[in-house]
Amino acid sequence: MKSSTEERLKREKEFHNHTFSENTRNAAKKYYTSANRGKEYYRQQILEGIAGKRALEYGCGPGSSAFDLAKSGANVTAIDISDVAINQALEIAHSEGLELAAKVMDAENLTFEDASFDLICGSGILHHLDLKRSYSEIRRVLNADGRAIFFEPLGHNPIINLYRNLTPKMRTEDEHPLLMEDLELAKEYFNNVEVKYFNLTATLASFIPPLNKPLHSIDTFLFDNVPFLRKHAWIVVLEFSAPK
Repeated sequence: MKSSTEERLKREKEFHNHTFSENTRNAAKKYYTSANRGKEYYRQQILEGIAGKRALEYGCGPGSSAFDLAKSGANVTAIDISDVAINQALEIAHSEGLELAAKVMDAENLTFEDASFDLICGSGILHHLDLKRSYSEIRRVLNADGRAIFFEPLGHNPIINLYRNLTPKMRTEDEHPLLMEDLELAKEYFNNVEVKYFNLTATLASFIPPLNKPLHSIDTFLFDNVPFLRKHAWIVVLEFSAPK
């Protein structure tokens, strides 16, 4: 009988193979435009000073940051549990003349040697994983002077959670938007844990795009001055460094 972990990984692989094969999330992209501010911040962080560095991206496929990392001069390895995603990524890399090592791999059980990477990054991936296992593996393969940077959803906002509950087919049954306790857990593995919060009121800009800039400004003020509201953000960009 398969273990619960094996069953979970099987479900994740099947879901994402279907998602990448059928491009099922394309119709929902318009609802994620308000998250672009956080995504651009994430992109700036992962590309900063990356030339000549060793980078590992969790979660690779069309739209992957692996291509930008390679174009910026990084030595890039990308992994995904979905073989469909990996094949699509390799096709894109080949068509663009990019050097990219892309492998099907379980992010909770990496096959790399210790301290293999200067940067580890991923977008919307940690909340699909067993965090104790994945934090431990990130700590193990991250260089002592390296950084791990992730773009992830939070799971406290009741309105966003209502939307999630109304659209179950858009996500796997095992994913778990991060909680504040999950951010605290990272401190058991890294000496430095930094969190940048995005999208409280700005989430409304997905439906009213002209409000994007003013609402992000309001959110910046609120997150800076009313700390208890941070947990209700939709998006966080996490940076881990100084592995223990």
